[in-house]
Amino acid sequence: MTRFGEWIAKHRILVLTVGILLLIPSVFGFLNTRVNYDILSYLPEDINTMQGQDILKEEFGKGGFSFVITEGMREKEIAETADRIAEIDHVADVVCYESMTDLRIPKEILPQKVYDAFNKGDTTIMAVFFDDTTSAEGTLNAIDEMRKVTSEQCFISGMSAITTDMKHLTESETIIYAVIAVILTSIVLMLTMDSFLIPVFFMLSIGFAVVWNLGTNFFLGEISFITQALAMVLQLGVTMDYSIFLWHSYKEMLTCYEDKEEAMAHAIAMTVSSVVSSSLTTVAGFLAMCFMSFTLGLDLGIVMAKGVICGVIACITILPAMILIFDRAIAKTTHRAILPKFERTSAFITKHSPVFLVAAVVLLIPAVFGYRNYDVYYNLDSTLPAELDSVIANTKLSETYNMNSTHLLLVDADMDAKTAGQMMREMEAVDGVQFTLGFNSLVGPAIPEEAVPEQLRSVLKSDDWQLMLIGSEYKVASDAVNAQIEQLNKIVTKYDRDSLLIGEAPATKDLIEITDRDFKIVSILSIAVIFLIIALNFKSLTLPVILVSVIELAIMMNLGIAYYTNTSLPFIASVVIGTIQLGATVDYAILMTTRYRTERSSGREKKEAVGIALKTSIQSVITSALGFFAATIGVGVYSQIGMISSLCMLLARGALISMVVVVTVLPSMFMLLDKIICKTSAGFLPDSDYKRKHRLIFVSSH
Repeated sequence: MTRFGEWIAKHRILVLTVGILLLIPSVFGFLNTRVNYDILSYLPEDINTMQGQDILKEEFGKGGFSFVITEGMREKEIAETADRIAEIDHVADVVCYESMTDLRIPKEILPQKVYDAFNKGDTTIMAVFFDDTTSAEGTLNAIDEMRKVTSEQCFISGMSAITTDMKHLTESETIIYAVIAVILTSIVLMLTMDSFLIPVFFMLSIGFAVVWNLGTNFFLGEISFITQALAMVLQLGVTMDYSIFLWHSYKEMLTCYEDKEEAMAHAIAMTVSSVVSSSLTTVAGFLAMCFMSFTLGLDLGIVMAKGVICGVIACITILPAMILIFDRAIAKTTHRAILPKFERTSAFITKHSPVFLVAAVVLLIPAVFGYRNYDVYYNLDSTLPAELDSVIANTKLSETYNMNSTHLLLVDADMDAKTAGQMMREMEAVDGVQFTLGFNSLVGPAIPEEAVPEQLRSVLKSDDWQLMLIGSEYKVASDAVNAQIEQLNKIVTKYDRDSLLIGEAPATKDLIEITDRDFKIVSILSIAVIFLIIALNFKSLTLPVILVSVIELAIMMNLGIAYYTNTSLPFIASVVIGTIQLGATVDYAILMTTRYRTERSSGREKKEAVGIALKTSIQSVITSALGFFAATIGVGVYSQIGMISSLCMLLARGALISMVVVVTVLPSMFMLLDKIICKTSAGFLPDSDYKRKHRLIFVSSH
């Protein structure tokens, strides 16, 4: 790889120019990549709720829907508002009490439950159906238009309204996430590195990689808003180590080679051999998420794995080019590193290793308990700011109509009115069901089916299916609504085995069941893959167990804290933290283990080898962890989107916990298990051939 390094150093202007030119198509790709704000759309296509949504779109021309609540408006004003909404692009139908009575059906003969479903005090609600899915661009644009044409007395609720507000919130915050992460990380690097200017080039190099990564998302078609919000921050935190390693390698090579190009060539060669193997664990952790049937994992996994690869490429091309081009400016800003050598700390930990092992065992018990019992939420709007229009509307719907979720039921179009009525009465008897409405709610002795206008009939009935609405007082993702959905399914399948219960609550119930299974698979897979990489890297049977166990302890402590602080975490927290914290921070353990092996193979005794490994690694581990912490903590504090904030806070806390555990528990385990490690691992015992072939120059800080 030295020849590759020589080429990069010699053609540094060309390398930087090509990198800049690649930004142009990358920016174009980024701007033209659709962002998906609908978490439920990542559910498997073959489950009933997703198939039901397809039928709803194909048979009825409907996808998402919202309830519009009017307050203190006269009947004429409500009807006029409904007409204005109906004229908006992508609004398929508007159903309200006034529209029914205006369609030649006398108000007096409509069933009382129809009136009660749409009216309460001085408020009334109208159901607005869209011709596309909940989070489709047309649907979200329609929500914005509805807000423009309606008065302050109208409140637009539902998942599409929530998604619209989340879109605006994410778009306004995403760039700020990057700015906060860059500023805080730069501050940490300026304090921990030996130059005030080099962090600027670190950020620029990583910035190139981030833009390349986001630009190539164009070929994926779309990415989730979670992926877009986290990609920049995570890529910065995860790949920053590579830049630090290159810089330290370059500084070390300058002591061996007078020519800066030659020194950089050897630094690049060292970086390639070390960083590529190190990045494998991180990439493996991200790719493990691709095996989830809930395809948000695939979305996040591919983008982040791609981001790590882009980070490695930028580190060995763009960064060396910039360092050589601006070498004089960098030299003028050098200063003494503020971080101490931690020699006393290393000696203390090595000397008192039994204490740290006992502490780890003691902490393991509450960590495991907390890890298994922390609370999880699946309802996205539960953590959004209360002042958002959609949250205000949902609150009003809940308080006025005692309705927190609405299910849609598709049954056979040929089901007669008597059977449908009996089924609906059974459903109304289920706990928490506020009302049931369908085509057969309008027909009967007073209103024969032939009297119902085609305009209203097309809303609720197609050639093959008829549509029913079921209002529920229970919140989405609650145990109560999930039990309710099970009861409703039992009832409707008695009358129509092919019936489909769909909507946000049934889909979220599927989400809970699918992700619970997915997360277990991903956790096992990520551990297994990283275990294998470590085993092959160190040719050891015991080191994979030790290193993975140390990081898993940190992960359980991180997630377990949520239980003891009574904090509810987003449902994807366990898989994101489990894979990212494992894949990214196991590098800390690998770094220390590599130096420990080198010292043991050179003939040093156990205690001395462990002490040197800890002393020479601790600065690097702390710098890396603080950088990861800085990249995520600011976003965690700033973001108003609960899911983004929670994940970033967890990642920030996880970096610090992994740092402490690696610095204290890992060397203590080396002290305890040294004999077993040496017997079950290659390269730990003195061997002249091994030393001659594998003697490496280790940079004290990385």
